[in-house]
This record gives sequence, C-alpha cells and structure tokens, in this order.
Amino acid sequence: MKIIFLLAIFFITFISKSVSAQEYQKHRLIVLSDIGAEVDDTESFIRLLLYSNEIDIKGLIATTSVWKKTSVAPEAIRKLINAYRKVQPNLLKHQAAFPSADALLKLVKQGLPKYGMLGVGKGMDSQGSDWIVKVLEEKDERPLWITVWGGANTLAQALYTIKETKSPAEAKRLIAKLRVYTISDQDDSGIWIRNNFPDIFYIVSPGDDYGSATWTGINSFIKGINNEEISNTWLAKNIQQDYGPLGAEYPDVAYGMEGDTPSWLSLIPNGLNDPEHPDWGGWGGRYELYRPDFSKEKKGNSGVPFEPETRAIWTNAVDSYSPFISKEYGRAVGKDTVTFTGNKVTLWRWRDDFQNDFAARMAWCTKTYKEANHPPVVVLSQPDHLTVKSGEGFGLDASASTDPDGDSISFLWFEYPEAGSYKKPINMTAENIQSIYVVAPEVEKKETIHIILKVTDKGTPALSSYKRIIVTVMPK
Repeated sequence: MKIIFLLAIFFITFISKSVSAQEYQKHRLIVLSDIGAEVDDTESFIRLLLYSNEIDIKGLIATTSVWKKTSVAPEAIRKLINAYRKVQPNLLKHQAAFPSADALLKLVKQGLPKYGMLGVGKGMDSQGSDWIVKVLEEKDERPLWITVWGGANTLAQALYTIKETKSPAEAKRLIAKLRVYTISDQDDSGIWIRNNFPDIFYIVSPGDDYGSATWTGINSFIKGINNEEISNTWLAKNIQQDYGPLGAEYPDVAYGMEGDTPSWLSLIPNGLNDPEHPDWGGWGGRYELYRPDFSKEKKGNSGVPFEPETRAIWTNAVDSYSPFISKEYGRAVGKDTVTFTGNKVTLWRWRDDFQNDFAARMAWCTKTYKEANHPPVVVLSQPDHLTVKSGEGFGLDASASTDPDGDSISFLWFEYPEAGSYKKPINMTAENIQSIYVVAPEVEKKETIHIILKVTDKGTPALSSYKRIIVTVMPK
C-alpha cells in the first residue's frame, strides 16, 4: 500500500512539473526604428536589450518616419549595444542566453534615407529590406514579428520585392509568416501595405491620432490610480542611476515614455502573453480583428495620410477593469469600487507588473544573483486547457509554485471576460489562495472562459508571473 501511495505522489509531481515546464519557442523579431527622431526609441531599445535572452532578435533596422524624413541612424543602435556589452556578463549570472554584443551588432541594418513611398518601388531595395526578405526565406516556420516604431517603408519595400520576384505561391508562403505591429502610422506606406497585402497580419491603431491609440496606455497618466511607476523620479531611481552603463544611456522623457515598447511586450513569455491571439490580451494590450469605422477616426497633425481602411485589421479593443487593491486587515486583496473602461486600459492594467520586471532586470546589470530579485515560477497541477460541462464544479491548484529567491509568494485568480466568449461573472472561491474551486456557469451553447492566475513575490521590486487557464464549457 505504501508503494502505491509513493507511486501516486510521484505521478502527481511528474504531471505538475510537466504541465509547468512546457517548452516554448522564442518569438522571432525584427525592429524598424526611426531612432534619433525622438528619445523614446532609445528607451525602448534599452528595455529590449534586457529581454534579448527571451526573444530571438533577428534584425535591428534604422529607418525614417514623418518625424525624420531624410536620414537614418544605425550608429545610435550600435551605441546602445556597446553599452549592453559592458553589462552582458553580469546579466548571464541571472539568466542564460543573453546574446553577445558582437552577435547583436551583426543584426544592425538600415533602410533608405527616404520618406515613405518615396523609398518604395523599383530600385529602392536597401540593406534593411533585403535583410527582411533574407530572414523570411530562412528554413524556419516560426512567425516573424516586424515591430514598426517609425515609418514602415522598409517593410513595404521588402513586400514589393517579394511580390515582384517570387511566384504567387512562394510570396503567399513568405507573407503568411509575417506578424506586424505598427506604432500608429508614421509615414504613408502603412496604409499602402494594408491595402495591397490584404492577408497580412497587422496590428495598428490607424492614422496619426496618437492620443486615442492603445499603445499610449504605457505612458498615460490615469486619474484614479497610482501612476508612480511612470514618473521621472521612479525612472531615475530604478532605471537611470547606479545600474551601470546601459541604465546611464536611458534618456529623460521628452514627449512620452517608451511609446514603442508596447509593440513587443507581448512577445515576452510570462505565462499571460500569447501574441498569436491579440484578442486574448497581454502586456502589449488587447486588440480585435475588425474594419474600423472611418467616420469615428480622428486625424492628427503629422501629415500622414488619413484614409479609410479597406480590410479588417487588429486594432483597438475595450476592457472594463476594476483593480485589485491591498487591504490591511482580513483578506489581503479585494477589488476596488471603481471600474475603468477603454482601449488604453487593456495595456495599463499590467503596467505596474512590467515596470517592476524592467526595474528588476536593470538591477541584474550590476547586482549579484543573491542581491537581486527574480520572478516566481508558476506550477499548475492540471493542464491549462480544460473542458467541463455546464454547471460542473472543478478545482484549480497552484500550490507547487515556487520562488527562486525563497521569497514569500501571493496568489491572485481572476476572470478575463473580454478574452473569452462568456462575459458574465463566474462563481469562484476566495481569489487570493493557492487553490480555488470554480463552478462552471449554466450555458446553452459552447462557451470559453479565461481565468488568469497571477503569482507575485514579496521581493524588491515585487515580480509577477502568470498562467492563463482556458476553460471550455459545454452545454449538458
């Protein structure tokens, strides 16, 4: 009997570890940046370098934009990589696979110093557009993310070249690998791409009305919440000063902190993000696939074309969110009485978490492993995809979760109704314990429910990891 019991314990432990330690493939990424036009590109590059072990960076391409029409600045990217060179050995003490500075320098390319569609067409190939085509042609079936921080014409030229030089079948195969996230439209080639390549996967808040764009949730001051972690004081204390040469390169905010960072935040494998499903939401925001109502769009003042969309795009979606707040007595957390609704909410709702994560990684540049904080490891005792019947109860258990630094950890389970098909509240036990019991709602048709588990340590800064559990509820 004792042997059977021990075997059962071993089996449960094995399954738990297998569920939690699923292998993931790094997401491939090429960045197009008008670095030098404004300091926020520099800020975003510094953060990206601190996650270069988590993302398979395939290209860093300097481009033009409406704000920088006649020049490109690859030397500015190289300067940041050389600062990274000085801290990379210390970063490796905290996590493996941070690439060498020399490997990253080989990925720095440049587009033509021409604005928008003036740089697209016959004879307009560049080092940057050729590189995009070359990476697409590699024998690698993983999607290739192109994040556009400025103008998109280097990507437009790559697509033009593919269309002109490849068979229709080969062009379709290569273009199907592309995943584009554009930080609004910063030249006239973005709308050209969407009109001429209607099947391309494209995330954008269209036009140049930056104030209404989802990505501005990263730096928007939100009345009614604590905005400390986007303040200049916080940046000076946690990013810029006393963290080595890379932090010292982080410039003061000019117009808005890191407006380009949302384009790649959802590529970080934190257990919440799934970039193939923009409608599920994550650190980079949440987006839905539809054709925007042009009559409701606003025009900015950049001079970028203001044209109606001719196809569905992944674009602004709306969340309603009530933050969880700490309580001094009784249950440790509870929902606030205020609810925020809007497209920027889909991004800033995670802001404290990704700012803390950034601060921790910046500390890795100079601190020993023992001196720094590292995110907890979430372990589920069941799969993260479940199918249950209408009205059926089921348990979710994360008691095997750990923290690499030995910190105390807190649990928080919550429904993300906008990510699933079922929109009403579900019946859960206390949301801040390691194991919960959930009663599936009564449904008349197949429904999906997204339950997010957030595990947070009590280190400094407090770091969070997640698991997304997708529950399919079938009618009786």
